[in-house]
Amino acid sequence: MDSPRGRIYLIKIASEGAAEMNANWVSHFDSCLGCMACMTACPSGVDYGKLIEATRAQIERKTERSRGEKLHRRFVFETFTRPDRLRQMRWPLLAYQKSGLQAVVRGSGLLKLLPKKIQAMEALLPKLEPRETVAEVTPAMGTKRRRVGLLLGCVQREFFPQVNAATARVLAAEGCEVVAPGEQPCCGALLIHAGEEAAAIELAKKTIEAFERASVEIIVTNAAGCGSNVKEYGHLLRDEPEYAERAKVFAAKCKDISEILAELEPRAKRSALKLRVAFHDSCHLQHAQGVRSQPRTLLSKIPGLELAEIPEAAICCGSAGIYSLVQPDAANALGDRKAELIAPLKTGRGGDRESGLFDTASSVASTSRLEDSRGAHNSARGCIDTGQIV
Repeated sequence: MDSPRGRIYLIKIASEGAAEMNANWVSHFDSCLGCMACMTACPSGVDYGKLIEATRAQIERKTERSRGEKLHRRFVFETFTRPDRLRQMRWPLLAYQKSGLQAVVRGSGLLKLLPKKIQAMEALLPKLEPRETVAEVTPAMGTKRRRVGLLLGCVQREFFPQVNAATARVLAAEGCEVVAPGEQPCCGALLIHAGEEAAAIELAKKTIEAFERASVEIIVTNAAGCGSNVKEYGHLLRDEPEYAERAKVFAAKCKDISEILAELEPRAKRSALKLRVAFHDSCHLQHAQGVRSQPRTLLSKIPGLELAEIPEAAICCGSAGIYSLVQPDAANALGDRKAELIAPLKTGRGGDRESGLFDTASSVASTSRLEDSRGAHNSARGCIDTGQIV
């Protein structure tokens, strides 16, 4: 039953009263990545995404999880959806990293004494750097072409702030006035993808209100899970009389950063970058949003850059929102498989080229640094993975 077709069958028999939503039934849905690859592959166009989200909401309403599972999920939902709480965590986590304590803990094997889910969270902790902030309004360079809003995210805002800063710079360089409402909350992606529907709806309402006050033409996202969520606000708020139509208008304005940049005629100069890169398609970008060609088009316009394709690009890396935190063994296996597919690309064609891996946000970050002379070559090396938690 651990396949899209099997899960749809389980949904059907449960809705007909022929199956009980017990622990075994629930386990088949907990094991689903929610990567939406099945939607891309399905010849019938079944919208599995809406089915799995609705089912997970019913699971959270009608079933009881173990005390340990409830506490773990509560910590995840009440921390990773709250930028203010994540900001408070930065200092102790910085101390943990900079003091050398993290190296001691990892080297001594102490982590192995902790539950796997705690080990997973520690392993996903990014190397924290000085926090870059995005101004409430970043003026366009030259003649203004668009007034756009920027969705800052939660984990992105606090643990990967350089991606938001780079996004604002590159949009400004291409003639966009960028508005980043400071009062914007979590968009609710983490919650709706895990079945916490009521909380996701409330956050969606607040997000809509924040961007309505900003009066923007387009709302730009740079994290695929968030992007796919806000594009579905019309469906999420369909039964909310005061917000249903507003949600449709809001969703119609939402675009991934690669979509808006691909639409705009290039204005900023693309400097040469002698680099061999592989672009990693995040699942919610390529499958849920259907965005695949635009990032490649943008990268192909950088002189000297060689783009390598990752084999089995449609297969998930194992991150999948909170999946890597609640199903660490399966997530690690998928992550190892993805890494093994990427490794040979570093020794491929390209002579003396540097090698790197780009996901959606890192391609934006590298482009912005090319255009504002802040050292694209260094920032482009390796991998910036914004899809690990959000």
